[in-house]
Amino acid sequence: MKFCVHLNMQISPPKHLAPFIRHYIFLENHEKDIKNVRLFTDGSTGLILSANMNLYSDFSEEHIPASFFYGTLNSYKDFSSKGKFSFIAVVFQPYFLNMILNTSAKEVKNQIISVEDVLKDKLIRFQDQLFDKINPLTIINDLNIFFTRFISKETGTDYQLIAAIQQYILQHKGSVSSKDLEYFTGYSERHLERKFENYMGVSPKKYTNIIRLHYFLSLMSQGVSDENMTSLSYHAGYSDQSHLIREFKKSIGLTPRQYIKTENKMAVNFIEL
Repeated sequence: MKFCVHLNMQISPPKHLAPFIRHYIFLENHEKDIKNVRLFTDGSTGLILSANMNLYSDFSEEHIPASFFYGTLNSYKDFSSKGKFSFIAVVFQPYFLNMILNTSAKEVKNQIISVEDVLKDKLIRFQDQLFDKINPLTIINDLNIFFTRFISKETGTDYQLIAAIQQYILQHKGSVSSKDLEYFTGYSERHLERKFENYMGVSPKKYTNIIRLHYFLSLMSQGVSDENMTSLSYHAGYSDQSHLIREFKKSIGLTPRQYIKTENKMAVNFIEL
């Protein structure tokens, strides 16, 4: 059995929220059987909102809160789900979680934080809306209003710096050296590393590796064969195919071929095993 994805719903935020939120994803599972899923790093942080999700970590009996924030991942996390559920994933720009939690992103890297432990009852109404099966577009619109009010306070110059560096890395598809970043910002490599880890949860080098890998994923989505795998890896900035495969397995836990054969991709970085 596979997840039933409601309208394959991925919604962009309004323009003023785009510096903080990448997109929203709505997913529904109508089956009762146990499913094993994997979330792997794309450099983002985020929020999962659900009223009825039974999710367990690493195929164990460690229960995950129905609604939770997740920090930047170093590689991937495996989960098992039990029973029917629906949820909305709010995929943040990496530094937005730092703003919400008001703590170093490095401290919550690879962590799952219960919504109730952070915002208490402020997100309950969205969970209730999901439970009552309100149109997900209505819920997402309400979330836009909630986050708009949240960012109305001063964000500060550090966020502007980090956002500018992030955009620079994205524009260059991850093929950026530490010297490039020093020249772009005027700051030393060590200073940038401290700032980046505080706001993004990972070092600039780790983030560039993640973005380069996802650029390769975008190239693969256009079609890949034995003949063009090497050329695609070079085009994405890898020195050789073996380097690519090592990075791929470290970040995703699969080889490129295994990823291609994975049938149920609920999002580019969220797959059913």
